[in-house]
Amino acid sequence: MLRSWRLVALLGGLLMAAAASARDIDAASYGYPLTNPFEATIATTPPDQRPTLPSDDDINQSDYSLNLRPERAFTLPDNFWAVKKLKYRLARQDHAAPLIFIIAGTGAPYSSSINEYLKKLFYQAGFHVVQLSSPTSYDFMSAASRFATPGISQDDAEDMYRVMQAVRAQHPRLPVSEYYLTGYSLGALDAAFVSHLDETRRSFNFKRVLLLNPPVNLYTSINNLDKLVQTQVKGIDRSTTFYELMLQKLTRYFQDKGYIDLNDALLYDFQQSKQHLSNEQMAMLIGTSFRFSAADIAFTSDLINRRGLIIPPKFPITEGSSLTPFFKRALQCDFDCYMTEQVIPMWRARTDGNSILQLVNQVSLYALADYLHGSDKIAVMHNADDVILGPGDIGFLRKVFGDRLTLYPHGGHCGNLNYRVNSDAMLEFFRG
Repeated sequence: MLRSWRLVALLGGLLMAAAASARDIDAASYGYPLTNPFEATIATTPPDQRPTLPSDDDINQSDYSLNLRPERAFTLPDNFWAVKKLKYRLARQDHAAPLIFIIAGTGAPYSSSINEYLKKLFYQAGFHVVQLSSPTSYDFMSAASRFATPGISQDDAEDMYRVMQAVRAQHPRLPVSEYYLTGYSLGALDAAFVSHLDETRRSFNFKRVLLLNPPVNLYTSINNLDKLVQTQVKGIDRSTTFYELMLQKLTRYFQDKGYIDLNDALLYDFQQSKQHLSNEQMAMLIGTSFRFSAADIAFTSDLINRRGLIIPPKFPITEGSSLTPFFKRALQCDFDCYMTEQVIPMWRARTDGNSILQLVNQVSLYALADYLHGSDKIAVMHNADDVILGPGDIGFLRKVFGDRLTLYPHGGHCGNLNYRVNSDAMLEFFRG
């Protein structure tokens, strides 16, 4: 059923007026060293091929909090005290400057490693920078989301827009010359919907919007990631778990090196060693990471809404309560399970029983095709080998964005964002 819907969307795209060709980057001239998409997704860019950026000590930054859902202070369990207010990070210049909002990817907080990298990149280029959590992160769900059931892109965008407005209101004396917007992975999809919303609300009038590795069809991306966990991995059986296998490999790796060095170059160096992960093992590692994100989303949504799918509605939870048994139950629910059990029932209750095909369209870039096609201020940077893309997705991006699509040959899912070539391209786009 979902495949047929993708075909309809693709055929619809073919009817659009001919657009300029996308910027396809040649593999030989690009120079990114990792041609395996799984490896790139995990290890990202070798440290010597990243740009030189300022340290945290060189950045004027602070964390702030917003009290957007004060009623949650009374409804959330005591052990959720840390997320009853929404935190964000602001790095400010000492003069009037453009401000850029960065939206994190699936389940990620405002302080995620990619958000931190992008903050340093844009701050060095002279921007004020605001780092925001994903609408799917448990802190955003708890402290900012009206329905605490992320997955309906329009709803998530409206929640995010309120957060952005609240951030601006909290810093009335910050000298901002103009506003920009970006996001990576699911945060890029959120950025597209936020930009569309701003066309009518006009609070920011974003000058430029950059979508980094967005899902085209959210359901396709979800299914791709869910399938990675099901990969058959050599060396894993009933007596040896995936985590035990990983621990054994890391132990042997550090024994060979003669010391333990945990830094951002670890995974790249590890993949160059004889203990490196196979394609199947890397696929399962990526899938497992997203499975934990799905479990976190399902657990938090069920708890806040008291649906009783994971936690009994009247189960007493205090600050000393162990939530481990419930989180283990949540781990049995992948992204598709979360959408089926929590998002779709809520959406149907609010829309009087609309079809699943309508939901697939509404939560994907398909819903914004006309807007994105006609908006020169929005661009996309993506990778041809990104594991979240499905059949027809790149064709859709080509038709909708034309020469505002930059397509890199390698990089997996967001693995090349910290590559010097990509970083320079991002800055060039925002500088116009």
